[in-house]
Parts: sequence; C-alpha cells; structure tokens
Amino acid sequence: MEFLGFLAPHDGQEIQQRSTGPVDLDYLRRLAAAQDEAGFDRVLIGNGSAMADGAQLAAFAAAYTSRLGFLIAHRPGFVAPTVFARTIATLDALSGGRTAVHIITGGSDADQRRDGDRLPKEQRYARTGEFVEIVKRVWTTKGPLDHHGEHYQVEGIDVDVFPVQRPRPRIYFAGSSAAGIATGARVADAIAFYGEPLRQTREQIGRIRAVAAEVGRTEPLAFNVSVRPIIAPTDAAALEKAERITSTIERNVRGGSWDRVRLRGIGDKTANNEGSDRLREVNASGALLDRAYWTGTSKATNASGISSALVGSPETVASAVADYVELGVTSFLFKGWDLLGDARDYGRHLLPVIRDVLRDRGLDHPTLPKASAS
Repeated sequence: MEFLGFLAPHDGQEIQQRSTGPVDLDYLRRLAAAQDEAGFDRVLIGNGSAMADGAQLAAFAAAYTSRLGFLIAHRPGFVAPTVFARTIATLDALSGGRTAVHIITGGSDADQRRDGDRLPKEQRYARTGEFVEIVKRVWTTKGPLDHHGEHYQVEGIDVDVFPVQRPRPRIYFAGSSAAGIATGARVADAIAFYGEPLRQTREQIGRIRAVAAEVGRTEPLAFNVSVRPIIAPTDAAALEKAERITSTIERNVRGGSWDRVRLRGIGDKTANNEGSDRLREVNASGALLDRAYWTGTSKATNASGISSALVGSPETVASAVADYVELGVTSFLFKGWDLLGDARDYGRHLLPVIRDVLRDRGLDHPTLPKASAS
C-alpha cells in the first residue's frame, strides 16, 4: 500500500485564508517534515496557473526530509517534454530517487488559457499521451533519439542526466473522461481519481480495466483514491467536526473569501472536469453514504478538486479504507483541511490503525505494479 499526503507552500485552505505570503519556507519545511515523520510514502504537489512551481518546492523540501517521496503534478503543453524530462531527472538525482510525476491534462479551459493554451480538451489528451511517451524515452534512452509526432518534433536529443530510479520514476495520471481513461491506461502506471462511494469506485475501476484491455495493456494498473479524512475520537464527534468544516466553507464562499485561493476553481463555469461532474451526481444522493463517505464538503466546494471526505473515528475510517482496498485500490491520497495539523493527526491516529485493519483483513500486501520502461 501507498499513502500519499499533500504538500503546499502556505497554510491557505478552504477553511482559512493563508496567513503568510505565497511561499512560506518555514511552513513548507514543517509540513514536509511532519508528513515524513507521519509515515506517508509521497506527497502530491499541485499545479495551476496561479501556483508556485512544484519541482522547485520539492527540491527545497527534499533537503529537509529523509525518506518522503514527491509526486509532482504537471500539465503538458507549456513545457517541452525533453525539458520536463531533464527537470524531473535532476530532481530525482537531488532527492536520491524520491520523485514521481502526476500528469493532469487540465479540466478548466479558462485556466489553460491563462497560460496560453487554447487546445480543446480531446486534443489535449492526445498531446498528453505523446508528451508522456517522449518523457519516458528520454528517461530510459542513452544516445540520441528523434520523435516526429502530431504535437512534438524532437531531433537528436541526447541527455546527460537520468533519473536515479530504474527504469524510471512512476507516472500517475488523472482523467475520468473516455479520452482521459484511454490515454492513462496506455501510458501511466497508476490512475488517480477523486474519492467516490464504493459502488461508483467499483464501476470506475472496472471501466478503466476494460479500456486498458482494449488498448492492449498487459501490465496491471494501480489505482489511487483521493479523499479528505475528518477524524475524531468517536463517529459522532467526527460528524460534528465535518459539519463545522462544511459550514466554514459555505460561509467563506458566501462572503467571497476565495480571492487568494482562487486556484481551487470554485464557481469556475468553464470547468469541464468529468471527475467533478461525477462527484456532483454523488452529492445529490445524500450526506453520509456507505460506512463513512461524507458529501457535505464536496457540496460546499461545488465538487472542486479533492473535496469528498471520509468521516468517523480512526477505526471507522480505517475500515472504510479497507473496503476500498478490497475493490482493488492500491494507494490513497489523504489531504487535510488544516494541512499541518491534520497531517500530524493522520500519522499519530489514522495510518497506524489503517495498517492494523488491513493486516487483520488480510489486505496489507496488495500487488502494486512497478514502473516499466515501456
């Protein structure tokens, strides 16, 4: 199993304005160290037109951690794939082999245009697939190589910096549309999607596996689910906490307190993100679903980004996590509402219980596919 956290350069979240500038070195250092100590395997660093550069944040945080991995979100289309391949190879060398990549094609046309990209989404996925193929070749090829494709023309690239990891860093992929799943199933090692109830998650995994078979994939895919755990000593206390968080988000949205965290996309009318559309359908089903699935926070954020929650005592949330593992989920991204405080709580109270529950249910050693050179 893999457990991923979330790394940000400041403390601004849906429930509070940031208290410092956009890059707070002390906060970044403490948040990375807290998740390293908590036992997270990796931390996701997000990507958007308003955000600090993820590779540079990871390089800084790597100097203050010993084992924590870094999952760098990247939107193809703004940096040449050969340049990006060298950036990640350099970061992998600096971090001692602790780098992975999270490829997102971009669910908001408006945010794509802010960085100058006007390509329609279906064509963006075609470009993304070509981008990833070039990156993998650059990471694994010694000697000059060429590429002549629809979106990229490369002639004689011959790099002198390679990732420490062999054969290459892992590639995660986000995309719930038909084009997104087809691309991810072909080029990625792991498919990441927002946390949904068990029935929808089972259907999503089945859908992705069927597409993977159609495109001729022979290696198994890993599946990552992203949720926002809300834990307390008892289920009742956790539910009260969830309701307080939801009320705070709603109050911030009504009061227009989102200017400094606008990158979260709440109210973005140009977003064509099928993952968020799926969450909005789920949100209409009720407040508390399955064992611990809570829709209140996702409703309050208009299903923007990672917004659904697992709510309950550590034992209840751990059992809910095990339910997802039984469906084939091989990793989880846990993002807090108070990133630093929640990361510490997850490490002290949640991750150890999850590991115990998985062991008791015989789920502590699922097959996690290794990255391949293909």
